[in-house]
Amino acid sequence: MIKVLTDSTADLPEGIARELGIEVLPVYIIWDNTSFRDGVDMKTDEFYRRLTSSNVLPTTSQPTIADFQAAYKKLAEQHEGIVSIHISSKISGTCETAVQSVNSLGVNCPIEVIDSQFNSMGLGLVAIGAARAARAGKNLKEVVEETKRAISEVRMLGVFDTLKYVIAGGRISKSVGGIISILNIKPMLTFRDGEVGRAGAARTYSKAMQRLVEFVKKNLPVEDLAIVHSAAYEAAEKLKRQISGLFPEDKIIMNQLGAALGVHGGPGMLLVAIRKA
Repeated sequence: MIKVLTDSTADLPEGIARELGIEVLPVYIIWDNTSFRDGVDMKTDEFYRRLTSSNVLPTTSQPTIADFQAAYKKLAEQHEGIVSIHISSKISGTCETAVQSVNSLGVNCPIEVIDSQFNSMGLGLVAIGAARAARAGKNLKEVVEETKRAISEVRMLGVFDTLKYVIAGGRISKSVGGIISILNIKPMLTFRDGEVGRAGAARTYSKAMQRLVEFVKKNLPVEDLAIVHSAAYEAAEKLKRQISGLFPEDKIIMNQLGAALGVHGGPGMLLVAIRKA
């Protein structure tokens, strides 16, 4: 059987990862010179509590070559092949590290490293598609083909509630962030060719949520749908109810944005990821 491995920027709910047999390699959060494994040493709720109360902004670091090789060696003992799917190579060096790990590993098990061209549940939906193919008994080539098909069918749209953490992390300039704050608008973001891109703005958070609903409606029919939020439970539940008229509510995947991405987005982010049918 083929095994699917991804990294924790996929924001996969633990239950889904466990059910589909997806191995998740944690990225690192570095805070006050202490390193934490995302979702392992520091849970997401704890991360957001600390983020909003700390004067020190944490940084993140991708899994190391040693981390990848330890995971690959363990999985290679029990599987016929490994499909290793990761955050877009245009915003992280994770894929490159995975490739370096494979090239210097020397195990008798084929390993395919794939750039998902997404992060968060965009990556998560790609990993889910690959894992379903693996569980259906598909061979390595077929799982890779399904992974690439999923990449071509995934779309994402999200909204920032605050730009404080994006500015602090140097992702946008203070001048641009200041103008946006003065105008009191909510920037929308999407993915284009593996990069985070602007998708306009909404005058209010409520109007941004309407944009997310329209995004789903525009892309119907949808095979999979996920809502991801950063410490915004009520908004995420409200959005779920609004979308339930377009997609079965019991099939909507809900999860919190992990610390690896929450470092840059801060609290109040809402993301919708869909896979077109």
